Amino acid sequence: MKNLKNYILGKPLKSSDIHHEKFSVFRGLPVLSSDAISSVAYACEEILWVFVPVLGIASFTYLSWVTLSIIGLLAILIFSYRQTIDSYPKGGGSYIVSRENLGEIPSLVAGASLTIDYILTVAVSTTAGVAAITSAFEFLLPYKVEITLFIILIIAIGNLRGISESAKLFSFPTYIFILSSVIMIVFGLIKYFVYGVEPISNPNIPRQVHDLTILLFLKGFSAGCTALTGVEAISDGVANFKEPATKNAKRVLYLLFIIVIVMFSGISYLATIYTAVPTLDRTVISQIASQVFGDNSIMFYIMQFATTLILTMAANTAYSDFPLLLSFIARDGYAPRQFAKRGDRLSYSNGIIFLSVAAGILVGVFKGENHYLLPLYAVGVFISFTLSQSGMVMRWYKTKGKGWKHKAFINGVGAIITFITAIIIAINKFMHGAWLVLVLVPLAIIVMKRVNRHYKRVAAQLSLENNYFPKFSESQAKRFIIPVASLNESVVKTINYAKCLSNDITAFHISVDDAETEKLKMKWKKYSIDIPLVVKKHEYREVVNPLVKYVTSDEFTGGNKDDMITVVIPQFITKKWWGNILHNQTALFLKRILLQHRNIAVISVPFIIEKYED
Repeated sequence: MKNLKNYILGKPLKSSDIHHEKFSVFRGLPVLSSDAISSVAYACEEILWVFVPVLGIASFTYLSWVTLSIIGLLAILIFSYRQTIDSYPKGGGSYIVSRENLGEIPSLVAGASLTIDYILTVAVSTTAGVAAITSAFEFLLPYKVEITLFIILIIAIGNLRGISESAKLFSFPTYIFILSSVIMIVFGLIKYFVYGVEPISNPNIPRQVHDLTILLFLKGFSAGCTALTGVEAISDGVANFKEPATKNAKRVLYLLFIIVIVMFSGISYLATIYTAVPTLDRTVISQIASQVFGDNSIMFYIMQFATTLILTMAANTAYSDFPLLLSFIARDGYAPRQFAKRGDRLSYSNGIIFLSVAAGILVGVFKGENHYLLPLYAVGVFISFTLSQSGMVMRWYKTKGKGWKHKAFINGVGAIITFITAIIIAINKFMHGAWLVLVLVPLAIIVMKRVNRHYKRVAAQLSLENNYFPKFSESQAKRFIIPVASLNESVVKTINYAKCLSNDITAFHISVDDAETEKLKMKWKKYSIDIPLVVKKHEYREVVNPLVKYVTSDEFTGGNKDDMITVVIPQFITKKWWGNILHNQTALFLKRILLQHRNIAVISVPFIIEKYED
């Protein structure tokens, strides 16, 4: 099993190798920006889903206005997060910014929102990638859930291999998509404006035109805001960059800004020229590529392949940031401590596994349909945007350093705009599934608070400040009892071990079969076992409760309830992994129950089964 694990995930890395696991600008751009870059593949489509049924052919006239509005919002976010990167060189996601500047509850809201957002990122990205595959190969439509789950598994394995390994694996698809999209945009514009090729008229567009209302515009705007998901990832992952980490992170942020502007505006304009109408069977970007390159051309398939890869690899942004976020939350005591530990390959492997399982469940529940998942998507993102920007405003106000008013103004504008956008998205998408996010965020906060309360109680009871240092005399801690089902070498080894620790040893047997009990007594006498054997008959064939009852009874303790009782359990272990499955593991059940009692200690004495004879 160990060799198989090393083959799949790679050999364990030393802690000192962590500096080799950092991103350069070239590697960091595709890993931390793939979510935002990939969003342009479906953001335009989501706007058209809102406009086309109502506005018909006029939808394409208003598409550009929504696109410009979203690009304007992106510019505000870019300038705001540039300041966050400067202020938090070790990572300044909305959870940390809120924790330091706004307090506990806002930070938990940010943490819960981002948790849900990252899980949705994986589910949405992979299902969108599979939608691109099935647009080109329609015979795969019945298998889209299975394909999506397989892709999630592959990405999880890639990330479990470590940060640098995932960067090597997932950089190529992002650059292929950028290059293919730019070629499509340039060639599509040349084909239309230079060669005068007339687009194929689309019979699916309704000709009846209604007026554009403010409400409809806001619905289209909220739908297109999916293009902004993933912008925070760079400020979250500053610590993952090579030195100078802050400069490298800002360079990636600026490159992301330029790329999204070119691609989002270009694809939206091509959608207008070639009147691409979204359907569940074929994406807008595949319809554009079909008209620009031709259905059976190599470039059409390259574009579909590149779109599939980038949409799939967009999930890698979540895999890069979410385990790190969860480690921060765990260190603060609001998530299980296991999430704060690095795995063999220096990645936060428990967070990666949790993310994969949660996203896989979502894919199964929503049957791999990307269009049904998207309404849940952007609400949590903009909640975290708002909290991050608000936290930065409070930071500037408290510190009042050089140019603080100018900086506070930038973050303040970002906070107001993202807050308004969050409300618009929540209202417009409430009935389409956004209500679920608004329910899940408070539930996640309750869970985090309960986890934190547990850790605080444990810490309070373990603290040396309690001045409670229990001491035991020999008479209080030398009472040993050995549960016995039958007499064998494992039991004899346990008895001999117990004799090294105490002379006060009792063997205890639960009689559920008279014949077996008689065999035990005969063996006990035959091999001259020189410790007393207590036999208790039990009609209901239980083992654990009768043992606990006897150990805590006056018959055994002599009324001294404060005495420590040590239960020594024989436990045999097979070297073959499947061997343990064939046994009932009574020792494990006994330990779990016995350790819930304050004055009972448990010792397991292993007896390893080494040889198997045919």
